[in-house]
This record gives sequence, C-alpha cells and structure tokens, in this order.
Amino acid sequence: MSGTTSPDAGSVAPLAGPRVTRLVLSDFRSYPALDLDVGAQLVALTGENGAGKTNLLEALSLFTPGRGLRRADLPDMVRSGATAGFAVSIHLDDQNGPAQLGVGIERTDEGAFARRCRIDRAPVSSTAAFAERLRVVWLTPASDGLFTGAAGDRRRFLDRLVLAVDSEHGARVNALDRALRSRNRLLAEDRMDHAWLDAVEREVAETAVAVSAARRETVERLAALIGATRDETSPFPWADVALEGPIEVELGRLSAIDVEDLYREWLREGRPRDKAAGRTLVGPQAADLVVRHGPKDVAAATASTGEQKALLIGLVIAHARLVAAMTGIVPLVLLDEIAAHLDPRRRVALYETLAGLGAQVWMTGADAAAFAGLPAGREIFEVTPGAVQNLQLRP
Repeated sequence: MSGTTSPDAGSVAPLAGPRVTRLVLSDFRSYPALDLDVGAQLVALTGENGAGKTNLLEALSLFTPGRGLRRADLPDMVRSGATAGFAVSIHLDDQNGPAQLGVGIERTDEGAFARRCRIDRAPVSSTAAFAERLRVVWLTPASDGLFTGAAGDRRRFLDRLVLAVDSEHGARVNALDRALRSRNRLLAEDRMDHAWLDAVEREVAETAVAVSAARRETVERLAALIGATRDETSPFPWADVALEGPIEVELGRLSAIDVEDLYREWLREGRPRDKAAGRTLVGPQAADLVVRHGPKDVAAATASTGEQKALLIGLVIAHARLVAAMTGIVPLVLLDEIAAHLDPRRRVALYETLAGLGAQVWMTGADAAAFAGLPAGREIFEVTPGAVQNLQLRP
C-alpha cells in the first residue's frame, strides 16, 4: 500500500501526534475571519446548534484528500456574501518541528474556483502532499446509521478509512468511477462496440482490482489490530470486520493479475445483463463492509442503537491506532457531537481512551456539561456565530 509501513498489528504508536496550535479562517462557512490559538491535546467546542462548531471540524478535515467530513463541494464552503473564495490555514507542531499548511479556493480569470494548497506558504500540487505531516480521521452523527443503512454508505466509510493510510486511494476510486461510467455509456448504445468495450473493461479491471486490494488490506490490518488489542471489559465493544464481494474473495486465493483476467471475463460475459440493468452489477462498486458486534457475535445492524454507537466509536478508535501503526503519524481525530448520547460512564471511559491515544482530539457538543469529565490540560471553547472564545481565558 502506497506510503505506508508494515508493523505488526499490535505495534505501539508514537507517544504524541501532531498538534494544531493555530487555526486561521477567512470567509469559510459562517466565519468572515477567525484566528484561534490552541494548545491542548483534547479540545472541546461547545455552543448552541448552528453556532458553527462543525464548521471548525470541517475546516480541519480539508487537510486530507477528499471533500471533507460533510462531503460538500468546495464552492459551497465559501461564506455567504463572499465572492473571492475561502482560505483555511493551520500551524502544526510535531516531532519534525513547526509547519504551516494552507488550503482554500480562489477565483480564476475565467470566473471558476480553483483549489490551492500550500506548505509553509509554498504551493503544492494537492492535499496529498499534507500526508507527510498530517493524517485525519473523524466521526460525525451522519455515521450513526452506518450499520443499518445502504452498502454504499459503508463503502464510502471504508474508503475514508483506506484514504487515511493511503493517500492515493481516492484517485484510484475516482478512476474506477470514470471507467465504469465509460463502460455503462458504451453498453447503452444500440450497437455495442466490442473492441471499445474490451479496452474499457481492461481499464475497469485494473482499477477495480487495485481498489479492492487496498480495501481488503486495510480491513485485514484493522481486524488484526482489533484482535490484538481488544479489551473485553471496555464499554466500546470490539468489532469483527470483513469485506464481502466476489473480487475480494478471489484476491484471497489468486494473484492480482489473475483476478484482473478473471474479472474481465465476468465483465465480458455480463454485458447483456449489465446493459439491461443500466449499470455494472459486479465489482468493488457492489462490495460491502460487514461488521459484527464482537462480544455478542451478532450483526451490528441487529444491535441496539446505543450498542451501535459504542461499536462505531470503538471502530474509529481502532482505526486511529491503525493509522498510527501503519504511517508512523498519530492522526488528528475529529469527533462531532460525540458525547450527546453517551451515559456518564461511557463519557468518562471515552475521555480516558482519547487521552491515551496520543492524538490531538477536537470534539463538539451543544451541552457544555458533557465535557465536565475531560482530564486536566484540556481546552474548552465556546462557539457563537462567527466567533470562538476560550472559556479558561474568559475575563
């Protein structure tokens, strides 16, 4: 897998991950301007719903490939009334020293928006360049229905897990989507051009196997880490995870080249069926992430709502540990409305677990009382529309 190391699943993560020490926003979402100094490992953002707490997490999520934790289009992040674009900058401190990372969009001469990325004010090609200094993982309320929702939601969740350890994964997924669209267009024609289909299906097979292999490797590594570190007494139950799909099964017994050849055969034989369906029915675009509640050995979808939330938190914590083990970088962890539905016992256990990760963790919550159990050294900020105030520094 690109850009990763291969320690044992139970490898110990570095003691401390990079910390954001300053967050600067310009015309981003609800913020005309913001310059926020931060120093703690655990950062809590509290305030009324709609005050702009999640906007701060979204700004931080832009320093990883993809569209951020809301999956929004970049122009939609420009503050209402602003016309020039937006800018987000962070000052980062890690074992390599300080760095300044910047991301945003600017209007071109043609009137369109173009994404800009910088490290220490020097332009870089994309957010993938940030991966040498920063990895980011997150959990939002949108994931609460992950286990009971559509398989496509779980695939997107899984692709985000892969992207945190392999910054090239997003490009492969996008390439597969383009190749599949090309194949579907050719199948829709009145007279199929079999020569063109052969060429397109070769591209589909190559990218599909690459996507499936990256997903499969990440799931296997995650499962191994969970198995090596699981705690039967934890209030956040361990998850049994597996990737389900025909290509994924074949990758367990054949080489990637042989699976590409086999998948091309499936595509060729399935042309009439896929033409009738209007889409390609077999491939990584139909795979599913299967999750079970480990201690109870039941499908996650059949667990209670509270159990599913606890299971999801445990899965994200395990993923953060995997990112640290595979990349050598403890990730920045973003948790939106994380404590809202946790009982006091689970809140205390969560904060203790987060403090032991070595990661800087940013959390949001409307109820400031939910953060009363945070350990010493944390910072709590009150968010109001367009402004953020450190409660410890309040006059």
